[in-house]
Amino acid sequence: MKKTFNLDEDLFSSAKAACGATTDTETVRLGLEALVRHAAYQRLRALRGTKPRARDVPRRRERPSTKRGAH
Repeated sequence: MKKTFNLDEDLFSSAKAACGATTDTETVRLGLEALVRHAAYQRLRALRGTKPRARDVPRRRERPSTKRGAH
């Protein structure tokens, strides 16, 4: 999809450097993906504590990288 935007040049340059993008298209794509992720996080966070009878969700734990003996 092709669009035309008027963007602040300094802001765009800062965004490009911050995300490590090599092209303008990549900068916009990464910025939009980050915005969508952040909005989803905010919606999820808003639900926190709204279900008092909800079961606790088991957390995943990373296994240690070294084994400490055979069991």
